[in-house]
Amino acid sequence: MLLKSTTRHIRIYTAVLENDELVPSSDQLTIDIDPDNELNWNDESVKQVYAKFDQLVDSYEGEDLTEYNLRRIGSDLEHLVRSLLQKGQISYNLNSRTVNYSMGLPQADSKIHL
Repeated sequence: MLLKSTTRHIRIYTAVLENDELVPSSDQLTIDIDPDNELNWNDESVKQVYAKFDQLVDSYEGEDLTEYNLRRIGSDLEHLVRSLLQKGQISYNLNSRTVNYSMGLPQADSKIHL
């Protein structure tokens, strides 16, 4: 049975990707980061999300795989995405299909440069 957790920027499935299709799996998770391409990512930020994902999954080792646990992992990752945005490590993609400031308004440099 396919379980999933869906947040604004993180989707987690109890599945593996085969031929561009999700195939349910009882022992593997697949993560989709920012599927709507709302943010601008760099390699380091993506690595941080994957590392946190691995850490969170490891913390649930031995527990039943439930939608609740997946939602907790997804929620924790969404908080990480927000912190990356607030730190300026990622930014909003202004060329996205729809610009949605769901993580807060973009940071603006308050200093005036002359």
